[in-house]
Amino acid sequence: ARAIDDALAMEADGADIVDVGGESTRPGADSIPADVEAARVLPVIQGLAGRLRVPLSIDTTKATVARAALEAGASIVNDISGLAYDDEMGPVVAEARAAVVLMHMRGRPREMYAHAAYGDVVADVSTELSAAVDRAAACGVDRGQVIVDPGIGFAKRSEHSYRVLAQLPALADAIGRPLLVGPSRKSFLQRSE
Repeated sequence: ARAIDDALAMEADGADIVDVGGESTRPGADSIPADVEAARVLPVIQGLAGRLRVPLSIDTTKATVARAALEAGASIVNDISGLAYDDEMGPVVAEARAAVVLMHMRGRPREMYAHAAYGDVVADVSTELSAAVDRAAACGVDRGQVIVDPGIGFAKRSEHSYRVLAQLPALADAIGRPLLVGPSRKSFLQRSE
């Protein structure tokens, strides 16, 4: 009930999208079973469906959770893995004709910083996000339904995140898709490595 009330308040305060997630993706976080994640998010999505005027998004990397959330009223899938963790996610998004946010990340939250080595972080993120867009299209997802997220703080050290933020227009131009960027409350904002 509190999550539903908070989401309605976010919309009233001007949110353009409400994103519901049930699994932590903070650095070092372990994955949880799909049934546990679904039990956390589905009551919230069901409670918000039909009450929000803004789109409702499910933040998950699991196709079974995404399918259930889409059936319950979500219209966007926000996948931090860029469709890399679950081979069924692309077909689920395509079948539902949902929008999808494909985020850039390497590895999994538990060990993502071990993969934070880049030649040119902006070029590498662009190349890897373009591959994620192609992966979605190969599953039947309409490219017009794809939004990309450069994954600020995900498998990126502070200097990587700052470089990506400084080059957002070039990144958007290179990929040819709208960007969603989530830098709020990221630990890199407190560091000067």
